[in-house]
Amino acid sequence: QVQLVESGGGLVQAGESLRLSCAASGSIFSINAMGWYRQAPGKQRELVARITRDDNTNYADSVKGRFTISRGNAKNTVYLQMNSLKPEDTAVYYCNADIVLWSSRTVGYWGQGTQVTVSS
Repeated sequence: QVQLVESGGGLVQAGESLRLSCAASGSIFSINAMGWYRQAPGKQRELVARITRDDNTNYADSVKGRFTISRGNAKNTVYLQMNSLKPEDTAVYYCNADIVLWSSRTVGYWGQGTQVTVSS
């Protein structure tokens, strides 16, 4: 059994910052890429940022220069530092991880989502 547990969402004003965290636990052999996605009401889920096991990163154009993704030393935790937040960043943010199980299968897992609301 594998779980991704997110934390750190909330309500902030435009220009403020939030830091999201996501920790993976369970029967995990290793974790490849981890990432953050978001889904606003009435819109499709979209990639926000992604980081590989080697710490290579990529970002959505809309968040470049404002958001930073990083991983913990144990590589089972991923963070999203969000600065200069805008109302259009309001969404449910989901953690995603490509997890290698002890059976050698690689499976994509999702967290339950955390709400980020930015008021103008």
